[in-house]
Amino acid sequence: MILSTASPTLAPGGALLLAAVAAALYVGAALPLARLQRFSPAALLGGFVLHLLLLVVDIGGYGQPEAGARLGFGPVLSMAVWLVIAVHTVESRLVPLPAVRQWLGFAGALAVLLAAAFPGDTRPLTSVWAPLHFALGVGSYGLFGAAVLHAVLLDAAERRLRAGGPGGGRALGMPLLQIERLTFRFVEAGFAVLTATLVLGAYTAAVGVHGWRWDHKTVFSLLAWAVFAALLLGRRLRGWRGRRATRWLYAGAGLLLLGYAGSRFVLEVLLGRAA
Repeated sequence: MILSTASPTLAPGGALLLAAVAAALYVGAALPLARLQRFSPAALLGGFVLHLLLLVVDIGGYGQPEAGARLGFGPVLSMAVWLVIAVHTVESRLVPLPAVRQWLGFAGALAVLLAAAFPGDTRPLTSVWAPLHFALGVGSYGLFGAAVLHAVLLDAAERRLRAGGPGGGRALGMPLLQIERLTFRFVEAGFAVLTATLVLGAYTAAVGVHGWRWDHKTVFSLLAWAVFAALLLGRRLRGWRGRRATRWLYAGAGLLLLGYAGSRFVLEVLLGRAA
């Protein structure tokens, strides 16, 4: 296991054990073995529940000498993945999604291990608005992550349709138009939450809670917001669909990922700095 450069230990022993069990359950849900298929949904659900418990431990900073929240790139990315798995858990009640379950199983295992390896420093809460700002920011990550997942499936179904392969014209067991509408419902919800995040950040800077900082997080987040705004306008005014629309979605999601998780990865892991 790789030690975080920002913390002398990975996590308390109990949290490490939970992380190992959660990762094992996720991998069990992801492995395409016939003898495990009947247990895959239960394994994914078990990993999902333990993952939530780990998020409370990681982000809450439990077991750390000082009070505050751990907001390293590992816990933030882990929470975003958990939110995507939560969306899948709801959808799978309506439509079986074995292929998606495999992807999310591996993603969940990786997210849990990254959060354990790179928890980040514990940071004191600087204002009463900080938890809300953080929750909104991570919520937008999760919503756009769900949108990207659906867009990937949409693109795959369109390719099958063009090639005349089996299952063409359907994704997630639904017609293409229906899954496309669902994809952009997630984009619209994510855009609304991202807008609220940026507005709250500007408000707290205006009232003097903290100064406005034109750092990498702010710049990438604003660029992502502009890309998503252009996507929604292009879809409404010019009828953007298919690959043109999903390319804009991927670009915006990539910029948003760089805005916090990516920049924290560079600082915490590559440069070995806490801030």
